[in-house]
Amino acid sequence: MLKFFFKKQRQVESLIYSYLDNLRMTQKFFAEALNTCAKDGVCGDFDFLTARTHKFESKADDIREEIKELMYGKALIPESRGDIMGLLEAIDEVPRIFEQILYLIQTQKLVIPELIVSDFNELLFSSLEGCSLMIKQVEALFKKNARVRDLLLEIDHIESQCDHIKRRIITKIFDSDIEPFGKLQLKEVVFAAGNISDQADQVARLVNIINMKRLV
Repeated sequence: MLKFFFKKQRQVESLIYSYLDNLRMTQKFFAEALNTCAKDGVCGDFDFLTARTHKFESKADDIREEIKELMYGKALIPESRGDIMGLLEAIDEVPRIFEQILYLIQTQKLVIPELIVSDFNELLFSSLEGCSLMIKQVEALFKKNARVRDLLLEIDHIESQCDHIKRRIITKIFDSDIEPFGKLQLKEVVFAAGNISDQADQVARLVNIINMKRLV
């Protein structure tokens, strides 16, 4: 019986690693889509990369459901089922933000003005760095790596940086002569981009709490 439970535990952990690898692919296509958009605006390549982002986001949903079925089928893992499912739900908000940004640009035919291109790219680079560290931190949790707390501090630092960049961009937008509706559209995209690091920070804090529970 114990052998059966340990096998299920390994299956759950393997699926979690697959889920995180899938998130990396979602992030990759998201970044490529935005890079294409910055160079060429909304074009065929942008639409293709947006569709690829959606494909991997949907696959993440499928993997999460598979994890849920295994866990509630009496798979034993050190953390509680509720903690792990809550963590996966929090992580899942990140690819949803990716999709939100791409769809805002796609449906509203948005072009990032030269005025904020450099700052916007800085915001995205930092946000995605925080996301990558978040993935590493979740892996560290399941591999019982001691870096969980250190990674939280790094992610928290990036989130603070992103908040400063976001405020700087919004100030530039509203100090500019861009027409009012355009300002509101850009503000929405900038806030969504800032939400990536915010959500990565929230996930990192959940991971740290789960890790502390394990140590008690």
